[in-house]
Parts: sequence; C-alpha cells; structure tokens
Amino acid sequence: MSARKAYVLRCYGPGQQLKVEEVELIAGEGETLVEMQYASVTQLDRTVLAGKLAQQQEPPFVPGSEGTGVVVSSAVYPPGTPVVIRGGGVGVARPGTWGQLAVVPDASVHLLPSGLDAAAAVSMLGAALTAHTAVRRVGQIVENETVVVTGITGLVGRLCAAVARAAGAMKVIGLARSDESVEHLNGLVDQIVRVDELGQVGRELPWCNAAIDTVGGPVTSGVMSHITPGGRLVALGYTAGEFATLDLHQLIGRDLRVLPVNMQRTTIEPGTVTQVLTDIAPSQVRPQLEIVAGPLAEDALDLLASGPADRRVLLDLGRF
Repeated sequence: MSARKAYVLRCYGPGQQLKVEEVELIAGEGETLVEMQYASVTQLDRTVLAGKLAQQQEPPFVPGSEGTGVVVSSAVYPPGTPVVIRGGGVGVARPGTWGQLAVVPDASVHLLPSGLDAAAAVSMLGAALTAHTAVRRVGQIVENETVVVTGITGLVGRLCAAVARAAGAMKVIGLARSDESVEHLNGLVDQIVRVDELGQVGRELPWCNAAIDTVGGPVTSGVMSHITPGGRLVALGYTAGEFATLDLHQLIGRDLRVLPVNMQRTTIEPGTVTQVLTDIAPSQVRPQLEIVAGPLAEDALDLLASGPADRRVLLDLGRF
C-alpha cells in the first residue's frame, strides 16, 4: 500500500471542488503503480470536473486523464521504466493522474521512447494521436509518396508532417498563410506554399498523392485540384471554414477519395501510443507549453481556458 498526495474532486458545482489530500493506493491484478512526473490538464479534464460525462465516476475521485512517470510496480514493465499513461477510462471512469502516484490498468501504460522528454511527450499526445490517425490510419501514407499538409504552422499540422516523414513520404509540402512565419519549419517540410487571405492556393503547389487538410474552407477545393488520380484528401479540421466546394468532375474523373477523420469513433489499438511517440520523437516539434507546480491546479485550469488552441498545460507533480 502506498499513500501520497493527490488532488481529490470532492463535489461538482460551486465552492472548493479540488482538495489536496493523502490518498492510499493499492495496485491489484492487471494494474500498474506509477510515480508521476507530469500530468496534462486537458479539455476532457475540464468536462469531467464539471460532471458532464455520463460514464464518469461520482466524487470523491482523483481526476486527470493523461500523464507520464516511472513504473514502481507492474507485471508489464520493470521498475524505473519511463511511461506515458492514457486510455482505459483513466481520469473518467476510474481514478486519474493528478497525484504523486497513480494506479492504472496495464493497458493504459505505454513505453516512452528514448529521445523524447516526458513533458513534451505527454503535452503533445492528443494532437499526435490525431495526426497519426489522419496520416497512417485514414490517409494510409506509404513510402515514396508526396504529401501536402495544410495549416502547417499549427501543432497538428506540424505533427502530421512528422508522421508522414516517419511513414516514408518522399516529399512533404506545407501550406501556410501569407502572413505566417515559417522559420521553425526548417527540416520538417521540403517546400512551403503560401495561401492568400482568401484561401487561394498558390500555383506553385505541385501534384501530390495525398493531402492532409487541417483547415478546410476554400483551401480544401484548392488543394484537391492538385491531387493525382487515385489520390486522397484527408479532412481533419475546418478552422478556415466549415464549407468547401468540391469539383465533382475532378472528384469522379480522377477517382479521388475524401476521407474524414473522426477521433470520437476511432479506437486506439494496443501499441499505437508508443508508435505515435516514436514517429514524432526525431522531429523536434514542440508545443507552446506551460508547466505549473502540482498544488496550483486551479491556475492550470485557468491557463488552459484563457490560452490559444496550441497551448498545452501540465502539472509538475514533482513539485507537490
């Protein structure tokens, strides 16, 4: 039995909801005990704290749906192994990661690849899983293909480029707005093509086998006209507009496929999380990251609510 400090959600609604308390943890059969280093503060966690999910447990419980740390005891990994925690109902249907220790299902524990620091790994995990699903699972990018990624300056766009590289793409082309800085994309893409203020794609965009479209709107139709016969357009987002005009002559005549990415209906298979982290490790893609000391969860939640979409917020559980 182990007792350490953790956040406990005592109630929903107004008043002091989160309290730091001593929590006793016992790892049973099929469970892993992890000494936590960092825990993500996510939109899912905010939803759970508000009591808005039908499947979540009732207070009191420890929240936190993602995190990273080192194994204390497990039937899967030896003690001291760096791991990432995600899935299996952690922080929703069972206790989560916002504490010095966490007991989680063995299937929720994923090996942290060497070369990727723990804070970066857990902060990018959700976006990286989205990129992996779009590129490898839905887009099925393979070796020697040319891939276009729209919205390349955003975190998901950059991670899509990194995963495409890992999948063997011969050439990765990034689309960026005319006013965006692209210096941080050196080494990640082979070419930058600008999109004007109306979403019109530059004529220098070459033919590609597949496009990973993270922005939607008029950019979608512009990119589609540059996809080779039998190619595919993977629709991932719509920050540039929810509506796009598709040229049916091009769609039918070139036998193109339009493939949506829906993460709510996507099952994360065993081994996927470690594969995702291995894909992005060499890329040096990093998010805008805020790390908050463990006892300041309320501040971390405020940072998440007030920050830009690409900001990631972590609790440093070594500073409890």
